[in-house]
Amino acid sequence: MLRRSSDAIAILVLILACSLVAAPLTTALAVNESNAGGAAAQTAAPSDAAVDAYIESQRREQHIPGLALGVLRDGKLIKSQGYGLANIELDVPVKPETVFQTGSVGKQFTATAIMMLVEERKLSLDDPISKYLPGTPAAWSGITVRHLLTHTSGIPEYTSRINLQTDYTEDELFQKLIAMPLDFPPGEKWSYSNTGYVLLGFLIHKVTGEFYGDFLQQRIFQPLGMTSTRIISETAIIPNRSSGYEWVKDHIQNQAWVAPTINTTADGALYTNILDLAKWDAALYTEKLLKKSSFDRMWTPVTLKNGTTHPYGFGWELEDVNGHRLLEHGGAWQGFTMDIVRYVDDRLTVIVLTNLDSEHSAPWAIAHHVAGLYISELASAALKPIEDKEPQVTALLRDTLAGIAAGKPNLESFAPDQRKDWTPAETQEVAEFLKSFGALKSLDLLESKVDSTLRRYRYRAAFVDGRTLLVSIVINGDGKIANMGLDKE
Repeated sequence: MLRRSSDAIAILVLILACSLVAAPLTTALAVNESNAGGAAAQTAAPSDAAVDAYIESQRREQHIPGLALGVLRDGKLIKSQGYGLANIELDVPVKPETVFQTGSVGKQFTATAIMMLVEERKLSLDDPISKYLPGTPAAWSGITVRHLLTHTSGIPEYTSRINLQTDYTEDELFQKLIAMPLDFPPGEKWSYSNTGYVLLGFLIHKVTGEFYGDFLQQRIFQPLGMTSTRIISETAIIPNRSSGYEWVKDHIQNQAWVAPTINTTADGALYTNILDLAKWDAALYTEKLLKKSSFDRMWTPVTLKNGTTHPYGFGWELEDVNGHRLLEHGGAWQGFTMDIVRYVDDRLTVIVLTNLDSEHSAPWAIAHHVAGLYISELASAALKPIEDKEPQVTALLRDTLAGIAAGKPNLESFAPDQRKDWTPAETQEVAEFLKSFGALKSLDLLESKVDSTLRRYRYRAAFVDGRTLLVSIVINGDGKIANMGLDKE
């Protein structure tokens, strides 16, 4: 498909109707020729019109019904804006007050609650969880509170092992979780686990006698004036609540139903909005909630048993972008996605909330692009390569690009439901586009992220003629390509 607009020419073909960097449509691979980074040095903040134009272009291209954006400097909102619809059926627009689900961004609140209990000497990070959660199996005896916080416990992911439409009691869910064998001994590896944070919620309940959601309300949300942030509830009347959506084949539909109690767990079952998250961001620069030393512990990379580190703390991903320290986390659940990026030394925060599922929206890519509009060194064209710790993924991408350019994509490399998108016409179109760049010279890894069961990567592909492309790729739990996108710098 060839599409022209007043300011760019875009060739768009899509896998899973989405792209991390470029534009999700309904074909096999996304290619966007517009300038992705704002690479020219900038010293002044962008105009509202420039930011709005970018957001609207991404919302259209990714088929996002509604999006809320917050940009903060020094903990203060300098831009808060809603785009599109919070509810399609009722034609309700998004505004800064619109409430979205947090997904895994909620983990940072759970981690903060744990650190409050640590400061109060009600628990220790190196306590075995069996001290607070009786009935854990012997194989879990070496698992500590710290292991749960840092995704190093070895406890596997629960969401694919239980029926999400069943209303479990807390004890019933606990029994389901402790029946799962460990994937690896505690502390030996890093592997994202929502299960660990569910258990942290149970632990908070055991230690305090309060449901973890009530603890968050009393100790975090109320003191900060976060009046719209709360545990998810189907029955409560919640002003400004938006609806979550999924992109299925070529149309939008309502999110899949999940049992109410599944939406009360500590791995991220919260409602919030831009205005409340601005209060949260401001508090993180202070000691209103925790001592600075506690935040420092939360924002320190976890050390594994072999002495290596992984760039994850307690509920936060820890990164460096061209020398700019970054704290970040994304979230996705029930037709909602969000991302919060905090360039703490620059005191710049960008928050993006959407009401579209994670396989078809890319809030983190939007958030990083917006940050690049405010600080030019953060723009995609200024990104520097990082260490490639998974060369097998890079090799897979190289082979995949070569196959596509030759007009013969290896369909076995793709997730089953993606293979049908590679029709002869679309394969030919993308092949011609890639061939126009000539021979591939190098692939440099720029970003690597884990979002639940999905692994997301962004590369810079350099060609012999000197031109470059940004290439994003998503690998699912089976090691197959679930999403791929190309974006011209």
